[in-house]
Order: sequence, then C-alpha cells, then structure tokens
Amino acid sequence: MHKELAPVQELDLSPYSVFTETEWASLRADTPMTLSVQEIEDLQSLNDFVSLEQVKNIYLPLSRLLAYYVEASQSLQFATKRFLGMQLTRTPFIIGIAGSVSVGKSTTARLLQALLSRWPASPKVDLITTDGFLYPNSILEAEGLMRRKGFPESYDRSALLKFLTDIKGGEREVRAPIYSHFFYDVMPGQHVTVEQPDILIVEGLNVLQTSHQPKAAKAVPFVSDFFDFSIYIDAEEQVLQRWYLERFMRLRETAFRDPGSYFHKFSTISNDKAQEIAKDLWQNINLENLRQNILPTRPRADLILTKGTDHSIETVALRKI
Repeated sequence: MHKELAPVQELDLSPYSVFTETEWASLRADTPMTLSVQEIEDLQSLNDFVSLEQVKNIYLPLSRLLAYYVEASQSLQFATKRFLGMQLTRTPFIIGIAGSVSVGKSTTARLLQALLSRWPASPKVDLITTDGFLYPNSILEAEGLMRRKGFPESYDRSALLKFLTDIKGGEREVRAPIYSHFFYDVMPGQHVTVEQPDILIVEGLNVLQTSHQPKAAKAVPFVSDFFDFSIYIDAEEQVLQRWYLERFMRLRETAFRDPGSYFHKFSTISNDKAQEIAKDLWQNINLENLRQNILPTRPRADLILTKGTDHSIETVALRKI
C-alpha cells in the first residue's frame, strides 16, 4: 500500500529551521572568542545589555555561518566573471540588519562588525545606518512628515539605492550622509566615506521593505536586492515598548540634559509628563511604523533573532529554503 500524504495543515511548511540558544551554540565549533568583556561592553547601546555568554552562544556561531556565506558568494562572483570574461574584482558582501526601534539593531551591527573584522583574513568591515538617508528636518517639516520620521516616505530612497549601487559596482570611494541623534537631523555637508570594504553592514528600520511597482513602468530595485544576507531582530510589542520607555527615561538623565540636544526640553519636565510623551511617541509613531512597515518584512530575512524580556536572544531561525 502506498503511504498516505499528511494533510497540508500538518506539514512543516516553515521556510526556517529554528534553534534554541543551546542548539545554536553547538554550531560554534572551534570559532575562537576574539572579544574581551570590556570590548563587548563598549559595543553595547544604551539599555541593551549583551553578556559574554550570549556572544559565545549566538554571535560566534553566526560569525562562522557568515564566513561560509562570504566564501560561497565570492566563489560565485569569480565564476560568473570568468564566464563573462570580466576582470576578477571582488564585490563587497552586504549584510542587512532590520528591526524595530529599541530592539538592539545597533548593538548587533557593532558586534558583528567587530567579530567579522577579526577573522583570520582580517577583512575590512564597514558599517552604515540608513538614518543618514533620512530627509533633513527642513524638508520633513515642509512636507508635514516630522511625525512620520522613520516611516518609508521619510527616506531619500533614491540616494540610498544610488549608494548601494555604487558599492556593489566596486566604486573606490562612496559617501554616505551622517545623521546625528543628538541634533535629531542629518548633518549638512558631513559624510562618511566607504572605501571598498570586503563586508558592509547596513542597519535600518525598513531595509527589508519592498515597495509598490507601478504597472507598465521600469522595474526599480529594492534596498534588500543588494543584500547577500539579511537579519531581522525581533521581540514582543510590549517588550519593545518597555525598552523604548526605559531608554527614553535614561536619556533624560544623560544626553537630553545637554542644552544643545534637540530633546533637551524633555529633561526639564516631570517624570510623569516625560512618561506620557514617551508613550505617545511609541504608540502613535514607532508602534504604528512597526506594525505597518517593519514587522511585515520579517519573513523576508535570512535569519531571525528573537529576544526575550532581558534582551537575550532566545531563538535563532535560519532560512532553509
């Protein structure tokens, strides 16, 4: 007798293999630990604690995995260029990191940059954030978009796509605008120069988002089309809200106290009023952006890191198809 097929709803149709921290840690193999406790602390963002054990259990296996991806990508590039009779130049491997405000994208990006740059071959690893590609406040104010800052329409998408096109095209020097969280604005006339890195990490809220392609129009690439590997950092909404409020209140006692800070006004109000403002910013801006634009991109990631209430990564989901 032939074996009956299981109903579709009983099949495991997930495109991901999911690992616990212990299971993922076993994949580290002999990958050496190259960061000290002090270096890990220096790489952390405000209110985003990462333990030495988490680096060993989560980030070192990820570093090992990325080494395989980079090697495979470079081999494919060279094979294609040989076939086409092109000069064998190396194209940067681009890693995209997405996720909500306050989820810890910057910490993950900096940790990966440090770990990958200490591979035996000592690759050149650069990091940029898409904040620099936000429109300046003067434009956002004129267009009535200040409370939509961080939403897709607040970015100069053409400039970001041009930047990534030049990077992938092997341009020797490519400039990216600099964003200041202190001034809450793009800094006029200031740029960071990216000079032919082996690996480029691109961190931002909406980097995995697709956009509507108009009918009968020329196809426009998505930002994620330039990525060789993508990571989404995830956490429950209520956890993200708590982290956001905690960070806001801590900033009141630190950066916001500087009279030059855009947010200095929040350091002089009562705690209750500050909590009220922070909740409004979360509920009506950041949460809305998460639900509408960021969370829907999660299934497009190659890897999903899911955090628990204490900022530790509890599960790792790796795309298998």
